Amino acid sequence: MDFRYFMRRFINGITLMFGVTMITFILMVYYGPDQTYALVGKNPSPEDIANIRHKLGYDLPFFTRYLNYLREIITADFGYSTYFNEKVSSIFSRTAPVSFLVSLPGFVLGNVLSILLACLAVFYRGKWVDKVVMIFAVMGMSISLIIVLLAFQIIFCTSVGLNWFPVQGWDVTSFSSYLKYVTVPTLSTVFVALGYNTRFYRSIIADEYSKHYVRTAYAFGVHPWKIMLKHVMRNTMVTITTRLIYTLPFLLISGSLVVESFFNIPGIGRITYEAMTTGDLPIVKAMVSLTTVIYVGIFVIIDIVYRLVDPRVSVK
Repeated sequence: MDFRYFMRRFINGITLMFGVTMITFILMVYYGPDQTYALVGKNPSPEDIANIRHKLGYDLPFFTRYLNYLREIITADFGYSTYFNEKVSSIFSRTAPVSFLVSLPGFVLGNVLSILLACLAVFYRGKWVDKVVMIFAVMGMSISLIIVLLAFQIIFCTSVGLNWFPVQGWDVTSFSSYLKYVTVPTLSTVFVALGYNTRFYRSIIADEYSKHYVRTAYAFGVHPWKIMLKHVMRNTMVTITTRLIYTLPFLLISGSLVVESFFNIPGIGRITYEAMTTGDLPIVKAMVSLTTVIYVGIFVIIDIVYRLVDPRVSVK
């Protein structure tokens, strides 16, 4: 039964993949920006225009172009960047590790601290601890990331403040230099993420904590923290896992566009920003396509992850 379910899930995922890639192809490629006149130069002849259109594949039939687009996704070969004059795959292989290293500490710390603060707020619900945590969460949600980046940069990176870290850049050659460059971006993203994450986690944990089995466990004298950690958290792990998994594409693919651009970090986020501002269609197309593929892949495997997190989950 489980095998048949997973096969249906896989087939649904493939169908969804074709549907989403078809929509992406129509919007971004078939009816997307025409690069002919950006590449042909001034005063082109009809032959020059025809040669460029043939080189770009604009003269091919619709489904041939769509199949070529699928081949690009499968092989991760999106041609050459029109702005950087480099293969898109080479750009991604160089910038993806940087984005991963920049985003990972903030992703881990932001979620771990948010879950801990949410547990603390629920455990002391209605008391001053809960109110302080919620005030802090609302502050994190209310302040713009740009304001936080500016404030943290002034505090930690300038002579006006502590001047402990570099203002911008990414000259990482060792673990100590990595900590030097990643600390301020991590603190900024964690400060903002704590607000949204804490409120979300507190909501689902508080809902689980108010159920009848918790009151029954209290009546039998089970320690409150044991109830929280062993039972409540276990029952909320599916929801928490869903949130974590669906934010992974931003960690693995897109990085942090604002943070990388602000601190001049050579990751995928900054490359994507420059591609959007310069009209570099191959990079933008690659970003949208790869993010789409990862989301569809998550749709296919998420039930398997649920079973690993909580074996009690039925997929029948």
